[in-house]
Amino acid sequence: MEEKEIVCTEIEVKGFRFSLKEDGQEIARATLYFLKNDLHKEKFGFMEDVFVREDFRGRKLGTKLVEKIIQCAKQEKCYKLIATSRFERDSVHILYKKLGFEEKGKEFRIDFF
Repeated sequence: MEEKEIVCTEIEVKGFRFSLKEDGQEIARATLYFLKNDLHKEKFGFMEDVFVREDFRGRKLGTKLVEKIIQCAKQEKCYKLIATSRFERDSVHILYKKLGFEEKGKEFRIDFF
């Protein structure tokens, strides 16, 4: 059997970075990327790097950020929004479920450094 060539084609990725500042200092942030796959004509959202500085946690800032990202993904006509989280982040999982996210699978990754 003849070996098949794998073709790599560069794609453009659009996204937005959200942040909250107090006294000129960033206290919370998150990123929303828009991605596409060949199974759907619509794009999907990938939420990454949701972070609230430790001394500002418990003030619903993470909730406000994620709600804004959900709103943005809907405005951009995404067919789904994906969020990942480490197993030990129970409070984050509770927040995501409260905001309408459902557990759908596992995340696999390779750390290179």
